[in-house]
Amino acid sequence: MSPAGCPHVNGFKVDNWKQNLRVIYQCFVWSGSAETRKRKAKSCICHMCGAHLNRLHSCLSCVFFGCFTKKHIHEHAKNKRHNLAIDLLYGGIYCFVCQDYIYDKDMEQIAKEEQRKAWKLQGVGEKYSTWEPTKRELELLRHNPKRRKITTNCTIGLRGLINLGNTCFMNCIVQALTHTPLLRDFFLSDRHKCEMQSNSCLVCEMSQLFQEFYSGHRSPHIPFRLLHLVWTHARHLAGYEQQDAHEFLIAALDVLHRHCKGDDNGKKANNPNNCNCIIDQIFTGGLQSDVTCQVCHGVSTTIDPFWDISLDLPGSSTPFWPLSPGGDGSTLNGESHLSGATTLTDCLRRFTRPEHLGSSAKIKCSGCHSYQESTKQLTMKKLPIVACFHLKRFEHSAKLRRKIPTYVSFPLELDMTPFMASSKESRMNGQYQQSVDVFNNDNKYSLFAVVNHQGTLESGHYTTFIRQHMDQWFKCDDAVITKASIKDVLDSEGYLLFYHKQFLEYE
Repeated sequence: MSPAGCPHVNGFKVDNWKQNLRVIYQCFVWSGSAETRKRKAKSCICHMCGAHLNRLHSCLSCVFFGCFTKKHIHEHAKNKRHNLAIDLLYGGIYCFVCQDYIYDKDMEQIAKEEQRKAWKLQGVGEKYSTWEPTKRELELLRHNPKRRKITTNCTIGLRGLINLGNTCFMNCIVQALTHTPLLRDFFLSDRHKCEMQSNSCLVCEMSQLFQEFYSGHRSPHIPFRLLHLVWTHARHLAGYEQQDAHEFLIAALDVLHRHCKGDDNGKKANNPNNCNCIIDQIFTGGLQSDVTCQVCHGVSTTIDPFWDISLDLPGSSTPFWPLSPGGDGSTLNGESHLSGATTLTDCLRRFTRPEHLGSSAKIKCSGCHSYQESTKQLTMKKLPIVACFHLKRFEHSAKLRRKIPTYVSFPLELDMTPFMASSKESRMNGQYQQSVDVFNNDNKYSLFAVVNHQGTLESGHYTTFIRQHMDQWFKCDDAVITKASIKDVLDSEGYLLFYHKQFLEYE
């Protein structure tokens, strides 16, 4: 989607072009009333093949609907020399001369106005729950010259996102990122110093996205510029096929990290990625790997940066280590084992247990000066401010492609102390001997976002639970946001779990 102006759009702007464009948006794109939705269902078919699908586009010069995927609309444009068409899925304008989606200020204004009218007719705005912003948020917004006047009863921060065609994987991650406290403070404070060409920086677009989210507007936002930049900088995610939300998260963090140059103010980095950008300050932790020789017991230690931790689940083809403490009803991190359900703590225990590498994976020991069998153990050397846990629900192998539906219990508050490198000596033979200091809060986290996947590997949908202040939870399902209970959150299947440190470390 090109954000630059298109020289071919002027040919469309004649006579009653604004009224004609409004009619198309009202009848065939947003379809706010039941009558227009019925009309759209009956009339929106490809005039060449009669299909309803394949990304229908409507010619802006005449009454013609055509498939974009099968290039029927392209054939019509070439034969009739009608250069512009509108995507009936989300309203984008496509130029067949530029061969790209275009941006026009006047057309965008009409699109937004008609979209707001449609959502008002459907009552989407009424599904938003009102809440009062925190003092910190009000202070940031009031001192931001780009912001409008903020009142204490606005629905600030709660905003839906239009699905642009199988883009729920993007929408769910955007919701989690826009509700990450320190990331929100950074972008609302206008602290990004862009050193890239105009309209190509993902950080600038995210900054604008945060402004949109915290503007107080109730209507769903259309993230078409964000989608264009994602396609530009992460080409493996381009296209209208369903993508993996976890893969999108890592790609987005990587691009944001690369585009954040110039924001570090020359300060020394205090994270394993040796970068002081806002992404690494918040998301980067250090993973310690200890490889121990089974002959001389010499230990080789490496520390690698990480943005998330991927955890195996019972039910996968990888053997799952029996970890539950037993039937004594003991609890850790507030997770009960009475029900026999797998817990997040179980998965973390498995992740940090010693693993015998076997005779087929011998290493050259620096002490023995020969290849020996060894054990490997992963622990947390440095914890990030935001800890993201990826539950590996999608299994891909030569023989198997499936989703693992195993329910994993996860707590509202999580203590990572047992999984730190400093706590390694308290773990023996894969069993954790509970000796957690209840007065040590340095490693404690609070849950603030949960991404869920409903459906199968081939056909599914992503949604997000996000936490507002005062422990209010909301479910974000693309354009629709509804209030949720804590039980709704904890009973959900869970795919990506986002935890925020309760106490921050200051330099």
